[in-house]
Amino acid sequence: MGILSRLFGTSTPPQPAAGRDLLRRGFDGASGSRWVGNERLGSVAAETLNAGQTIQSRARYIHANNPWASAGVAALTAALVGPGIRAAGSPEATAAFDRWAAVADAESRTDLWGLQAAAVRGLAVDGESFLLLEDGPEGLRVRLLPPELVDSSCTMNLAGGGYVIGGIEFSAGGRRVAYYVFQNRPDLLAANVERIRIPASEILHLCRPLGAGQVRGVSWLAPVLLRLRELDILEDALAKGVAVAALHAGFLVDQNGTPAAEPFEDAAEVSLEPGMIRRLPAGYDIRFSTPQQASQTSEFVHHQIRAIAAGLGVPAHMVDGDLRGANYSSLRAGLVAFRQRIEQDQFGCIIPQLVAPLFERVTGESAAEFYPPAQPWVDPLKDTEATVAAMAAGLMSRRQAVAALGYDVERLDREIAADRTREAALGLAFGMKPADQKESPDAL
Repeated sequence: MGILSRLFGTSTPPQPAAGRDLLRRGFDGASGSRWVGNERLGSVAAETLNAGQTIQSRARYIHANNPWASAGVAALTAALVGPGIRAAGSPEATAAFDRWAAVADAESRTDLWGLQAAAVRGLAVDGESFLLLEDGPEGLRVRLLPPELVDSSCTMNLAGGGYVIGGIEFSAGGRRVAYYVFQNRPDLLAANVERIRIPASEILHLCRPLGAGQVRGVSWLAPVLLRLRELDILEDALAKGVAVAALHAGFLVDQNGTPAAEPFEDAAEVSLEPGMIRRLPAGYDIRFSTPQQASQTSEFVHHQIRAIAAGLGVPAHMVDGDLRGANYSSLRAGLVAFRQRIEQDQFGCIIPQLVAPLFERVTGESAAEFYPPAQPWVDPLKDTEATVAAMAAGLMSRRQAVAALGYDVERLDREIAADRTREAALGLAFGMKPADQKESPDAL
């Protein structure tokens, strides 16, 4: 038996745990409980397969109802894909890919760049996204599939050493061969829940694994799910406390302890109005309720939000929008670390799993450059001056500088040349300083 067979050719693929509650020991977000002293995380493949659907359901709920989670996911989506990650190969292939991108959506609701944003949003919330490649009379189209359509309960051995884990079929050598997909959505059309086997070449699986051997994804909200839920409960309690504290209630007390009797003949006489002076009957006093509001909770709430932002990997101000304590240095330092993480996900996950396969499928070219959207800085002028200085010192090429802005340098040069030709034909002189324009003979 070869090493690949020994590594990947397992006769007993990971199965959902029976008896013990594996969800409680692995992911707090799936169990809803904190540590009790006996928790541990086992095999990443098994833990994610067991906890994935529970975490996915809770993450969708939190994302739909919690503003901090919604803001964090929106910040990640905007930073990772923005208006779209572009691809450039030969001029002909680039033009063909851009034309196809405009009609890539099988449902004709958006374009390829919109599909990228939807897929990455699903990656953050659900932990994975599936895209079906459909070849039809009009050419290749892409359809975004809900993750629950890929049957995560399908785990079995196959003849010849192959196996299926979480609805994904592997060869004896550990390569993805096919996906087992429901024909219809079981949540909407439960009458037909038969599975069909779709070759792996027709489905793109977008997933950022937590460890080796992981097959299905886990929501990026998993580390903060419990904290988000507890913060919701805390804010509800604080809001109710403030509402109760705003109530102004008074109680009449009979100082003499006489038998209960109505001190006022008219109930309207008990009410209070601004500036009113009311004489109480003899022997009665009045006391007002003084409910106490929760104190010193603001800093704790901010701490929780900072922890949530850290768990999502985004700067805190992108979650709560609070810039009161920020300055140029702190914002820049936070954005530098954020950009590093974003670029890691772009070039290690989104481009190789989504953008590059589509570019090769559409154009037939495997060699291409990819241009994620530019990440805005705090002070663009200073950063532009730094880039110019780096190019002048030979520390950066112009291609690198243009790529950092999310553009293809060849396309940019063609656009600049076309602009200058058009400006010259019209007698225009853009891009010159006012003093230079006065000295220019063309400007006289």
